[in-house]
Amino acid sequence: MIGMLGLIASLILLIYLTMRGINIIIAAIFSAILVALTGGLNLETALTEHYMTGFTSYFASWFLIFLLGAIFGKIMQATRAADSIANWVKNTLGPSRAVFAVVAAAAIMTYGGVSLFVVGFAVYPIAVSLFKVANLPHRFIPVALVFGSISFTMTAPGSPEIQNLIPTEFFGTKPTAGGVIGVIMALLIMVVGGWWLGRMVKKAVQNGEVFSLPNDTSSKTADEMAASIEFEAQRPETGSIDKKYPNIIFAVLPLVTVIAMLNTISNFTSSTGAALISLATGILMACVLMFNFLQEFWGALAKGAQDALVAVGNTCAVVGFGSVAAQVTAFDTVVDTLVNIPGPPLMGLAIAVTLICGITGSASGGLGIALPILSPIYLAQGLDPGAMHRISALASGGLDSLPHNGYVVTTIRAICGETHKRSYGPIFMLSVVLPTIVLVLAVILYSIF
Repeated sequence: MIGMLGLIASLILLIYLTMRGINIIIAAIFSAILVALTGGLNLETALTEHYMTGFTSYFASWFLIFLLGAIFGKIMQATRAADSIANWVKNTLGPSRAVFAVVAAAAIMTYGGVSLFVVGFAVYPIAVSLFKVANLPHRFIPVALVFGSISFTMTAPGSPEIQNLIPTEFFGTKPTAGGVIGVIMALLIMVVGGWWLGRMVKKAVQNGEVFSLPNDTSSKTADEMAASIEFEAQRPETGSIDKKYPNIIFAVLPLVTVIAMLNTISNFTSSTGAALISLATGILMACVLMFNFLQEFWGALAKGAQDALVAVGNTCAVVGFGSVAAQVTAFDTVVDTLVNIPGPPLMGLAIAVTLICGITGSASGGLGIALPILSPIYLAQGLDPGAMHRISALASGGLDSLPHNGYVVTTIRAICGETHKRSYGPIFMLSVVLPTIVLVLAVILYSIF
């Protein structure tokens, strides 16, 4: 009983400290200490062996992917390719489709392998411009960015994102695993989510909400705001997009190359090796095609390396905590309960992964904790590895988007300057509720077919 209470308390502590803004590495260590003490583990062994084994194993497996992914994102930013894509989407779709334009820009770059955080910072200025001209509430920009970045792109078949690559290691699958059902699930999230987001924005506008920056303390009326925005929209743009940004074809080619090479080379080598080759090729292609726009090449590499260390370090800390938690008897009890849930066998896998990702507030961290333990159990049952891969990926993209998720916090606060109170509701609907519903549907379909 004490062990179970300690396990629950350690999880609550991890969530609480993270939401309080405490560094995730520190929060994970404190939580690991609590679960070790209440679970009857030797504290020294728990930290120096179990915690560090989980930490270093994840680092060794995935650091190079994080590194090349972060560098690729920084090179796309340094060459202004990311800006070119965002502006092309803006000019193609126009202010009348502002919400869809923001989602599309984020989705194109994320599915092409660009780091989430680079996407957020690159698309936000474009989003502000579009939302201002269309006079749409600023508080919906965070959900547009989050929905386009993680709700369907990171879990879809063929995606180069880490959440789609981790299952390949444990199930022996390829990034395209999951077949037609996986594609349908991704499209379902995209279409239903896009419709839902549009409806929420339309309802807010009908209720009298207008564009206003979070720190805008002016007392403009809706009519004054609309008049001001109409004047801004009629002003001619200065400068030529072709001169300010790389050609859109050159900007998109590295993204297409990464996706095409990943899903081709993975048929002949490991998915990890294919990801490394495709990302390295994308970096090289971006540098060659947009050399005239490239600024601070070595600086981009250095910043990418720093970002990769922070991202992988944070995830490793969560995995280390999970490794300690996995040593206590209460954890075995929880796993046995989930594995033996009545219904389709895939349901237990789906619930386990989504709960762990929700607890840790990290899709990749949750997968790193859950799959080493669960994959042997479910593989032994003779289930289809492709179905397990796609269920695991989809499950990682549900409860991970709770308020303490790192990307959610960064997008709302650091990128958009918003608050959870104003902005998190729509994010919860589109990045937690909708993917969870689709996950249940995917379990049913995979169990039938």
